[in-house]
Amino acid sequence: MIAHSGDGAEDTGQEGALVTRRALIGGVVGAGLLSVGASVHNVAMADELSAAGPDLQAGGHAAFRADAPQVYTRSQWNARSPKRPAKVVGRAPDRIVIHHTATANSSKRSLGHAFALSRKIQAWHMDRNGWDDAGQQLTISRGGIVMEGRNKSLKAVQAKDLAVGAHVLHHNDHTIGIENEGTYTKKQVPGRLWDSLVEVCVWLCRSYDLDPFQAIVGHRDFNNTACPGDRLYARLPELRRSVAARMDGPSDANNATGGPEAPIFPPFDGFG
Repeated sequence: MIAHSGDGAEDTGQEGALVTRRALIGGVVGAGLLSVGASVHNVAMADELSAAGPDLQAGGHAAFRADAPQVYTRSQWNARSPKRPAKVVGRAPDRIVIHHTATANSSKRSLGHAFALSRKIQAWHMDRNGWDDAGQQLTISRGGIVMEGRNKSLKAVQAKDLAVGAHVLHHNDHTIGIENEGTYTKKQVPGRLWDSLVEVCVWLCRSYDLDPFQAIVGHRDFNNTACPGDRLYARLPELRRSVAARMDGPSDANNATGGPEAPIFPPFDGFG
């Protein structure tokens, strides 16, 4: 499960020039405002809410949209306190790294399942890997629920800064990581997860003024790993195109690209 670069290891990384949409195509796309998910005091009750409109998924949670991003916070999924606060650097990342968790392809889509996933990842990273906290900045469940990972990540995105994670060896100081629940060696990515992944990438590219064709990469592009799985990795060109189309088109939640479940890699190669 999730074996990324360790917090304790020296990881200076290579930064390279920041790639932005402003630099490449001119113009600035306004960043969306973060809308933290509604407080969930009783997850079971939240999961029993009926769908009430086009932006609500079955289970009662709002579908993630870049125009009004809903990210569930660490306090909402009951995160443990980190061993040490995350380091925040005053600059934008230049790469969005796509991971898969290399866990079971669960059929569960509830908030309760998603929150349990975040706790499981954090426990694995802290207790098994010995890291300060969860390695990735964001997590997407198979139900499309988006959650904050490493501490300070959401505030850093809002400030156009980077909360340094532990998800790509030697490249943590200039990348932001997204863990996608599941193993995508041969299986397809659920439609809800794919839709949220597209929208999350739109949100991040807008927030950091990044060109999706340059910024969106797979974990294996940096390290010797199977992550994010052959099937999901093969869809990265499609992901870049979908994100670019959303950014260049009207700000309309209906533009999110969905489609059938998409594909991913070997179980437990380290949670992405």
